[in-house]
Amino acid sequence: MNAHDVSTDVASDAHGHEEHGGNAKYLAVFGALVVLTAISFFLANSSVYETSPVVARAAMLAVSCAKALLVMLFFMHLLWEANWKYVLTIPASLMSVFLVLMLVPDVGRRTEKYNLERWRHASEPAQIQHHQAGHGADEEPHETPDEH
Repeated sequence: MNAHDVSTDVASDAHGHEEHGGNAKYLAVFGALVVLTAISFFLANSSVYETSPVVARAAMLAVSCAKALLVMLFFMHLLWEANWKYVLTIPASLMSVFLVLMLVPDVGRRTEKYNLERWRHASEPAQIQHHQAGHGADEEPHETPDEH
């Protein structure tokens, strides 16, 4: 064993998992991920999803964000990183939100200036099925401009 091997072993031990709480902490995080996955599965297959899908989807999204946060903090070791991680992530996150918000008007108003030829080749709008009486699949589809 030469001096290079010794310095490599010391460097790998310095960034080992022991300084971050050992394997018990990672097993606890894994257990939390399993529980959160079970909650998502329950929400997707329960009556909550049938009665109020928006609430169920919002809850599943919150659970997914919690799972992503656990993975980033513990398995990517961001919990133990220096504060420079905020210098990198906060501006990138703000820019991502800004770009999405700038696209919302384009997506929402994209059909306002369609001509007749464009409407002929556009896909049909999705049929929304309601659970209330009088609404559903037996209802007439919405008209597109070329049906006038």
